[in-house]
Amino acid sequence: MWNQIKTLLLLSILSGVVLGAGFLLGGNTGLTIALVFAVLMNFGMYFFSHKLVLAMYRAKPASKADYPHLHKMVEEIARKLDLPKPALYIVPTQTPNAFATGPSPKKAVVACTEGILSLLNDNELKGVLAHELSHVKNRDMLVTTIAATLAAVISYLAHMAQFAAIFGGMNRDREGSNNIIGVLALAILAPLIAMLLQLAISRSREYLADETGAKTIKDPHGLATALQKLEHGCKARPMRHGNPTTSSLFIVNPFTAHGLVSLFSTHPPTAERVKRLMGMKL
Repeated sequence: MWNQIKTLLLLSILSGVVLGAGFLLGGNTGLTIALVFAVLMNFGMYFFSHKLVLAMYRAKPASKADYPHLHKMVEEIARKLDLPKPALYIVPTQTPNAFATGPSPKKAVVACTEGILSLLNDNELKGVLAHELSHVKNRDMLVTTIAATLAAVISYLAHMAQFAAIFGGMNRDREGSNNIIGVLALAILAPLIAMLLQLAISRSREYLADETGAKTIKDPHGLATALQKLEHGCKARPMRHGNPTTSSLFIVNPFTAHGLVSLFSTHPPTAERVKRLMGMKL
């Protein structure tokens, strides 16, 4: 319940930053433009982004004839979660990972890499699949799309503010040092705040999917050991194609971290996730 409440609060703050940036940049007109822009971007990303992601990672449909065991596992978990069976895809890479996407439970997609199928045992793979189907159950595609789009709008408004400050495009009726300070704050701080809020939302949804998945199959230990294996596997064989901006889709970050601190990670620390799972009481 706390993760759900925290997500709602973070999304509310992120929306407020968008609208506040629009108002600061263009008054009531800027506020309206920011709102319309956010709604249109959300609509497009929500309904079409899953197709772009599957194409980006060269994912191919996993036929039932070639992957009968995978289909059986997913069917069992989907039934427990009272979900339609999602479409299954295989990503041709030895980087061990998985992700779920799609605009609704009826159009959901679960993709597994070739690497994860060869690395995990049945209990571990079942834990990962339960985690991914929990994202579908919790409507995380909708939540993360809204968060990502709002963050993109904030970045766009910040660039507009930079342009206005440099070329004098601000409303001449609102002159003065306070206005200049506001524009500079928008240009510098708003994108950083948006990114931190977006990352906090992503981490919150990962914890929630861990919890929901473990409770669904009544086995937190399988997912816990899977996360440990996946973290080591991704470090040994990081993803060589795709885009790091999509890393939040995966169960663990498939790209090399380049020394970033955990504050800027799309995923909670694996050690903390494992600790929570091992401490769960079903």
